[in-house]
Amino acid sequence: MTIALAIVVALCVWLAPHGWIFAAIFLLGWAALSSLLIARLVGQDVSALRLSTAAIAERPVDTIGNQYADFDEVAHAISQVSERVQRQLADASEGRQKLEAMIDSMQDAVVAVDQAGRIQWTNQCMQKLIPGAVIGGAVRVGHALVQTIRDPDVLQCVRAALEERAVSERRSTSVVPGRIFEIAASPMPGGGAVAVLHDMTRIEQVERIQRDFVANVSHELRTPLTSISGYVETLLDHEAGLSTQAREFLTTILKNATRMNRLTEDLLVMARVESSESELHPALVRADILIRDAVQAMSGLVQDAEAVLEIGEVTTTEVFADTDAIVQVLSNLIENGIKYGHGRNAAASRVIVSAREVTEPFDAVEFRVRDFGQGIASEHLGRIFERFYRVDKARSRESGGTGLGLAIAQRIVQIHGGNIRAESALNHGSTFIFTLPKQSGGSVRP
Repeated sequence: MTIALAIVVALCVWLAPHGWIFAAIFLLGWAALSSLLIARLVGQDVSALRLSTAAIAERPVDTIGNQYADFDEVAHAISQVSERVQRQLADASEGRQKLEAMIDSMQDAVVAVDQAGRIQWTNQCMQKLIPGAVIGGAVRVGHALVQTIRDPDVLQCVRAALEERAVSERRSTSVVPGRIFEIAASPMPGGGAVAVLHDMTRIEQVERIQRDFVANVSHELRTPLTSISGYVETLLDHEAGLSTQAREFLTTILKNATRMNRLTEDLLVMARVESSESELHPALVRADILIRDAVQAMSGLVQDAEAVLEIGEVTTTEVFADTDAIVQVLSNLIENGIKYGHGRNAAASRVIVSAREVTEPFDAVEFRVRDFGQGIASEHLGRIFERFYRVDKARSRESGGTGLGLAIAQRIVQIHGGNIRAESALNHGSTFIFTLPKQSGGSVRP
């Protein structure tokens, strides 16, 4: 074709005076016609390739055929990419299905919202939970969470997670009437938040039954134990003809009856402070007055144990607290220090009580009860506030301890919005520290 074109051009130039003009026009026309034909052919191939490429999301590119004769390498590369995309989509779909199945199998209700508070997805537990509590039916994806769940605790928890980008926890009793939920909302990396509602109703019922049982049993034991102690004391005081062995037996009975009586009293106190029905009467009271009242209340025990009880640095700052409850906390800590505050070379215990203002982690008054005994090993410090936990079981029973004093102290301090901890090192004594918010710092929780 190229040779024929050259011959035609040469004839035009040779035959005509101005043949080069006709030759130029002929060449331009030939070039335009060739470009049009080539563009049409290429367009058909590209169009077919484009349609196949657009279908990658639905199926791989077909095996290369004649329609891709000019784009074999491109089509082959696209086909490989198509196969990889299909595998990734299949893996993603399988992973999503597994995640949905796992979330649906949870016993807790789960709901996720976007940054604007619109519901993105929920599990089956949430779908079953909401219809009975909200007018308008089940949870609907795309609707605002406030249109589905009207509980203020849930909404506030989710709002805190969205705005503060931090985990937020709350307790709710109004999501479903008669049921108690613990709510935890966490921010998601891509924006939005996920909230989990854990049903605590059954656990709360069991704990309440346990508290009532302990309180009832302890109350029923008080009368017979008091009778046993009274009769044994009468025999020891007025029966001069008792043999030495009988007197030892009666003394052992009295000692154990007294210990059981103290245990029942502590169990009653523990049940009372753990019960939501317990009544506290908080008021403004100076920290130094609380310490002096506690020291005066423990004067009898100090005298009997021949211990030394000192008042160290004190502050007159006022705290908002129940006087009797905080005096009981200080008394428990002082008694604990007297019982276990004997040093290796000291014949008697020495305990120092003090109070000072602090600003960390909040504005509060920090109370300290320090002894100079053998101290507590580090592995026990995390558990000494547990009920019935003893560092030295034999020594605790010998001293008459019940294992509830520190647990009672911790619970009372927590109710007041404070915290309690212990610092100790072997052979260097122990210091029990608890904080109470100042007048402007907080209030007593019910």
